[in-house]
Amino acid sequence: MSQPYRVLIADDHPHAREAVKSMLAEDPAFLLVGEARNGREALELCRTLRPDLVLMDINMPVCDGLQATRQIKQTAPQIKVVVLSVSDDVADLFTAIQFGAQGYLLKNMDPDDWIAYLHALMEGTVEQSRQLAGKLLYQFREAGEEEEVPASALTLREREILCYVAKGETNRQIADHLLISENTVKNHIKNILEKLHLENRVQLASYAVRHGLNRG
Repeated sequence: MSQPYRVLIADDHPHAREAVKSMLAEDPAFLLVGEARNGREALELCRTLRPDLVLMDINMPVCDGLQATRQIKQTAPQIKVVVLSVSDDVADLFTAIQFGAQGYLLKNMDPDDWIAYLHALMEGTVEQSRQLAGKLLYQFREAGEEEEVPASALTLREREILCYVAKGETNRQIADHLLISENTVKNHIKNILEKLHLENRVQLASYAVRHGLNRG
């Protein structure tokens, strides 16, 4: 390796930034070039520091990590973004990928897994993290490999709900948008999964994007 990968950390919690810094300090392949306390600072520092990699917390004030990721990828697509979270929420994972993130890591993962995953990401290897990131990204890719049921098999209401799923909305949020009960949303999603022969919300969201049902 000729030059270390330049890394920007974006997290509103000082202790979280310190934890990430200590992990990176153990590997000469990564060089910390800046720290941001919110999404807006991350955007500004990306313009001035031009990092190779941004480690982006999801929940931050001023501008959250998902919105910051989308803006960074629009203005500097060469920068790789890995979203950090304490949650294995499938909606967050899909939204991060939809907004352009290259990866998704849980903060409670083993430091060795973190570093191995970042190396794989930056070096373009196939190897993925041994926990959530690799497993769900595989499911995300896998969803498009089998012959699919056409979108015409869905009712108008089902396509409407699928659109919201693709945007990362929760059942409660979808219910509020459509002025129906959360239980009704759950039943619709169960029916959609059965009709499309899919297993989870990640696959539903992936299906929606491929069939243009996420633009409503």
